[in-house]
Amino acid sequence: MPKKKQPAENRPKGNHPNVLGLHAAVVEQSITDTLETNYMPYAMSVIVSRAIPEIDGFKPSHRKLLYTMYKMGLMTGARTKSANIVGQTMRLNPHGDAAIYDTMVRLSKGYGALLTPFVDSKGNFGKSYSRDMSWAAPRYTEARLTPICAELFRDIDSDTVDFVDNYDNTMKEPALLPTTFPNILVSANSGIAVGMASQFCGFNLKEVCETAAAYLKNPDCDLEDTLLAPDFPTGGELICDPKVLREIYETGRGSVKVRAKYRYVKAENLIEIYEIPYSTTVEAILDKVAELIKTGKAKEIADMRDETDLAGLKLTIDLKRGVDPDRLMAKLYRSTPLEDSFACNFNVLIGGSPQVLGVRQILEEWTAWRTESVRRRVYFTLKKRQDKLHLLKGLQRILLDIDKAIRIIRETEEEAEVIPNLMIGFGIDQIQAEYVAEIKLRNINKEYILKRTRETDALRDEIADLEDILATPRRVKKIIMEELNEAAKKYGEPRRTTILYEHELASYDEEEQEEEYPVHVFLSREGYFKKITPQSLRMSGEQKFKEGDGLRQTFETTSNAEIMFFTDRCQVYKTRLGEFEDSKASLLGEYLPGKLGMDAGESVVYAVLPGREYGGALLFFFENGKAARVDLTAYKTTSNRRKLTGAYSDKSPLCCICHIREEQELAVYSTEPRCLIFHTALLSPKTTRTTQGVAVMHMKPKYHLDTVKPLEETFITNQSRYRVRAVPAAGALLRQEDSEEQQIGGLLD
Repeated sequence: MPKKKQPAENRPKGNHPNVLGLHAAVVEQSITDTLETNYMPYAMSVIVSRAIPEIDGFKPSHRKLLYTMYKMGLMTGARTKSANIVGQTMRLNPHGDAAIYDTMVRLSKGYGALLTPFVDSKGNFGKSYSRDMSWAAPRYTEARLTPICAELFRDIDSDTVDFVDNYDNTMKEPALLPTTFPNILVSANSGIAVGMASQFCGFNLKEVCETAAAYLKNPDCDLEDTLLAPDFPTGGELICDPKVLREIYETGRGSVKVRAKYRYVKAENLIEIYEIPYSTTVEAILDKVAELIKTGKAKEIADMRDETDLAGLKLTIDLKRGVDPDRLMAKLYRSTPLEDSFACNFNVLIGGSPQVLGVRQILEEWTAWRTESVRRRVYFTLKKRQDKLHLLKGLQRILLDIDKAIRIIRETEEEAEVIPNLMIGFGIDQIQAEYVAEIKLRNINKEYILKRTRETDALRDEIADLEDILATPRRVKKIIMEELNEAAKKYGEPRRTTILYEHELASYDEEEQEEEYPVHVFLSREGYFKKITPQSLRMSGEQKFKEGDGLRQTFETTSNAEIMFFTDRCQVYKTRLGEFEDSKASLLGEYLPGKLGMDAGESVVYAVLPGREYGGALLFFFENGKAARVDLTAYKTTSNRRKLTGAYSDKSPLCCICHIREEQELAVYSTEPRCLIFHTALLSPKTTRTTQGVAVMHMKPKYHLDTVKPLEETFITNQSRYRVRAVPAAGALLRQEDSEEQQIGGLLD
């Protein structure tokens, strides 16, 4: 929005600066002009220089890091501190040390994000399959280049690629790396630019090299014969659909399904998951399985835990007795990230322009680029050999009369005239004359000169061969194929991701979802619990309780609802009604301390149905007259925890608990007896479960708070006598006509 212009009398006059020491200036500019001049260059910079990989398979950040390590001599020798590498890379990469180190981590062997890692790491580099496992700081870790990097930098000094200035024009860096294999298809890569994105899955190095060689022989070859399917560093099982693969190979877009690998340990009745999909993490899997357990949709699981260690990834699932592990895993594949999809979007920069290409088109672009690199290398070698032959031809002229050459040099009075005199005396050019003039005195003998000149025949043959290579495209292709075969043989590894076809998958009938049905639940004062269907309740008589026991609470809900039981030990036990069998009114029900594994002597004092939203709040009233209001969400957990300690404060004995979903009036009674009526809006919610709360009722030392009830459930007739506008308050002495005993007695009369 344009700024308002100041009135003339308020604007600075002459050369008076404003408060910042700058001259005030207001320039109105159209938003479209601003976007075009400011945002579009930024967007293009992100696309071209940061987020989208080029035909060598690297983004600029990857290339700058690897080239710096190459120039540091880290292809051989011992590792160096990562902090040292990061500092050196900042000469090429202006985006800061954190971004450089993150790039190094992703390229490292320790992190495990690539099938062919380029950084040989030592120390904690985290793991790609964990979102919570952080890598160590660069001052603690060490790194060097892996042996396969020799294929990235082969003949980089032989004019195979262009070199450009770095960001401050103080040194040169390669625009691309002359990779001898199609790294664009081997290394997984992802990036988000402005208005576009790129997502490359990795393929097996051997398969890619074989496919590239087959393409060089026949551009119309069937890619699926050699390029079987994507291969992921985390392994797993790829569910192969030939139609989907064909679409990815042709268009560069599509998604493949990958699922985890597991083994069943019969002796311990557990499942061990040791490979997971590349696109997920162990934490995401654990969270989803815990959610299924919590909602009662995975009752077959007794426990699940992460046992990953130095030996590798391992998620362990303890099974209940009689569970079919294969059927359970089929269910988990459907409901959790143990089976996930990897979306492909082969967006690559070709000549500075982003293009989404299929595999065949990528191979076409790579072979064209690689052919040009090989031709440039051959031409570079050819020029070197031609220059050397030229010098040796001049040396042959000297061989005709060595004494004459010595006499010319000795009789020349001025040093500057030596080269011209040699040129005149032997009919050679300046370059040849300079070469002859630089020969040491000890080498001016017939034997040395004959040895040098014998090389001319070999050089002529080599030059002829190099010229033939440049003139014969078939020979250039042969060189590329030989390098591909060499890379595959030297660095190729077996597939990590197993390929499964649809007909190989075991099929299980979809298990029927457990039907939710209405139930009535009953909790007795002694801790007995019953879940009864409405039909059974209509057909039965009175509720049966132990002698001296009676009803504490009753609810109407559904058969698998979540329920929380608060105990007199400041603890709460969470479970689901699906864990209880349907009962009858004529039965005592299940004894909760035994069912829930409570501590010795622990008993239930209150039950709450939190619902899906955990709506409302709990009010805890204590004998000292205080009350604490805690939102029910404080008891919500993401894991399947059955027991929470510190459910409420233990500073004073608990009198009662109330669950309110909306504000209402409550009647509080003391043993004096006194009563007060207050509105729950006067109690502010607290953030911690163990809060002591605030005073609600003042009491004399020998009395304590006795009961709390909703106002509509009391027999108070003169409500204004006991109602207060603020707490704490002493309340009013309870009159006989307002007491419950008086009212019940009157009804009995």
